[in-house]
Amino acid sequence: MDEESLLLSLELASGSGQGLSPDRRASLLTSLMLVKRDYRFDRVLFWGRILGLVDDYYIAQGLSEDQLAPRKTLYSLNCMEWSLLPPATEEMEMQTSVVKGRFMGDPSHAYEHTELQKVNEGEKVFEEEVVVQIKEETRLVSIIDQIDKAVAVIPRGALFKTPFGPIRVNRTFEGLSLSEAKKLSSYFHFREPAELKNKTLLEKADLDPSLDFMDSLEHDIPKGSWSIQMERGNTLVVLRSLLWPGLTFYHAPRTKNYGYIYVGTGEKNIDLPFML
Repeated sequence: MDEESLLLSLELASGSGQGLSPDRRASLLTSLMLVKRDYRFDRVLFWGRILGLVDDYYIAQGLSEDQLAPRKTLYSLNCMEWSLLPPATEEMEMQTSVVKGRFMGDPSHAYEHTELQKVNEGEKVFEEEVVVQIKEETRLVSIIDQIDKAVAVIPRGALFKTPFGPIRVNRTFEGLSLSEAKKLSSYFHFREPAELKNKTLLEKADLDPSLDFMDSLEHDIPKGSWSIQMERGNTLVVLRSLLWPGLTFYHAPRTKNYGYIYVGTGEKNIDLPFML
């Protein structure tokens, strides 16, 4: 959700019980404005909150003029002081995949994991137990990146692709119609496309290259991983992810108001395919 319309966005997303106390809202309004100025971001999004046992992580993301360029991610424990997180790598994801359970809420906390590593001694090969330490900050980076790739959502038409390549905010976007807003095909993943290049020319024939350049939610696997509901007397569409419980996307049809917020424990629902 955009920091410029933070209070309205929090109000629209509050149907899922994801709210903030008045002092946290006031702190965010001030601090995100300073983050945007100091880091020279084009836009700043309040990404959400990851709940920890000791403390919670408040997450914000900074975007450049090219909306699909790699985003800068920052975290705070008090909504005032923000720290920049390093970019996510595949190595980080592999390293943190062995860590299970809740976050502690302390970036310096180290998880311990025992691995079996092969050790060569002459011609003999032994397996030795090695204790590997994984910092919580590394896990935080990896989980945010996984959630972004899997369930960050944007409505069709909110962004457009310029003839020269960069992706810009569509200033003429006036919201989806009520009938379009009820379809999963009207929503895209807010990231670089992964499935679009696999489509045949026949499938691409009906797509508008300036608007349909991202992957649609309707082809997500497993099928049924999104819940779509109308609220407030058909004036608000709410999408909730069942794969990453806590992710809520909202859009008021025929208006420019849309956004998503994640408030959860940072744990994926790996049992979802067996629940559908």
